[in-house]
Amino acid sequence: MSKNIMDYETVELDDNDSCVVIIDQTKLPGKTEIIRLYTAQEIWDAIYLLKVRGAPAIGVAAAFGIYVLAKQIGKETKDFETFYVRFQEQKNYLNSSRPTAVNLSWALNRMEEVCLKAGREDKKPLAEILEILHKEAVEIKEEDTWVCKMIGEHGLSLVKPGDGILTHCNAGQLATSKYGTATAPIYLGQERGYNFRVFADETRPLLQGARLTAYELHSSGVDVTLICDNMSAMVMKNGWVNAVFVGCDRVAANGDAANKIGTSVVATVAKRYGVPFYVCAPTSTIDYDTPTGNEIKIEQRPAEEVTEMWYKERMAPEGVKVFNPAFDVTDNELITAIVTEYGIAKAPYRESLEEIRKKKEEGRRSNEN
Repeated sequence: MSKNIMDYETVELDDNDSCVVIIDQTKLPGKTEIIRLYTAQEIWDAIYLLKVRGAPAIGVAAAFGIYVLAKQIGKETKDFETFYVRFQEQKNYLNSSRPTAVNLSWALNRMEEVCLKAGREDKKPLAEILEILHKEAVEIKEEDTWVCKMIGEHGLSLVKPGDGILTHCNAGQLATSKYGTATAPIYLGQERGYNFRVFADETRPLLQGARLTAYELHSSGVDVTLICDNMSAMVMKNGWVNAVFVGCDRVAANGDAANKIGTSVVATVAKRYGVPFYVCAPTSTIDYDTPTGNEIKIEQRPAEEVTEMWYKERMAPEGVKVFNPAFDVTDNELITAIVTEYGIAKAPYRESLEEIRKKKEEGRRSNEN
């Protein structure tokens, strides 16, 4: 019996072989190719070239990646300070692969923190430090699964059986460890017989909605209809959409949210037609140090993604200028609510996101006790 795409792990660690194992998402849906990443260059390329993508999955891949690289460094030195210098170099290198998704730096910083505590504060031998790094990386992945399920539970409270849902890009299982963020309410609803009708934007220019979201939802038996990006207004005007769920790569302290290019267009159209627009955001994507969306650095992608990728022949004139930002920022006034694993935040977002932060801290303290 052939495996369904949902039967594969998006990101795995093969500790025995000392590598990160991922689905090469650039080959989907035509081919399911599992690749193994051993070197810093291979891990960097996989993130930059979108072989692994989606903010949570990038974070998990980075955590596993820096652990794999730490094992390699540990074979060359047993001195912690020498080890740490090399560790930091590799961490900074991986962090340079994509600038907008905060989960990348969040996961790498978290790994660095446990490394420093074990090495400098606790003076543990390098073998134990590597065990601690391994445990932390595994916990990051396990937490991501829990986070996605909780986002799904909270998101499900915002819709009712039979609703029409529109989503943009891919914030599904292929972008996370399980369930996805924006698709988590859809998958939980599917398990509970909600019979949602889902519209998936194709998401130009990289077609994550067409290649990935439509693929995984269809493979799961969800009633999904693929639409071009410029059709969202029509399906909303027709009354076919009761809610929009999107993921995000970074949320500013004021509630502005950066997500795949075209998201702000969907939000604007939803506002026009009175459709609630929900951003599904793990708290790891909330950047309290970034005041507004204006300060979020937007990644610029190669022109070829617009002019020739996916085409048999180049579909734009040679030499034409191309503007290809990977993300845009949706203003908080267009966002009905931000759904996190610790609850739902609504305007004013500075206050509600602070409340979410407090709930997270309380949860962390109770777990420690």
